[in-house]
Amino acid sequence: MSQPLFPVVEVPDFISEDSQYDTQYKRSMKWNTELGDFVRDGAHRIKECDGKEAFAIWCFKIAQTERYRCLAYPDSIGTEMERAMDNDDEKTVESMVERTITDAIMVNPRAENVRDFQFTWEGDQMHVTFKVKGSNWDEEIEISL
Repeated sequence: MSQPLFPVVEVPDFISEDSQYDTQYKRSMKWNTELGDFVRDGAHRIKECDGKEAFAIWCFKIAQTERYRCLAYPDSIGTEMERAMDNDDEKTVESMVERTITDAIMVNPRAENVRDFQFTWEGDQMHVTFKVKGSNWDEEIEISL
């Protein structure tokens, strides 16, 4: 009996992921959106925040992350703000920004909806405020960029 040319290995069965995604809001490090740094106490230790505040920080940061820029993130993470801002028409820009932010946040299964976008323009600079509702929440959080 001859041996096969290539080794024969048994392929293990594929284990499908549980359809029940972990929807608990986990605590995290507190983030100062104005300074762009962690919040620290008097002893220079990083402060923690509860799960809802951590989710709000995630929403803020994901809306400011440009998609395809960081190889560490999958293609589903981030927004396409540069592409949206290339348009000359303000209403088109607003529509594209609303779509890209909504798509980016709704990747997270903890997000229930993103709505109530409000835009203000200062010359060629745009500021946006919107509301995000997390699953199992009664209230919404407001995010300003």
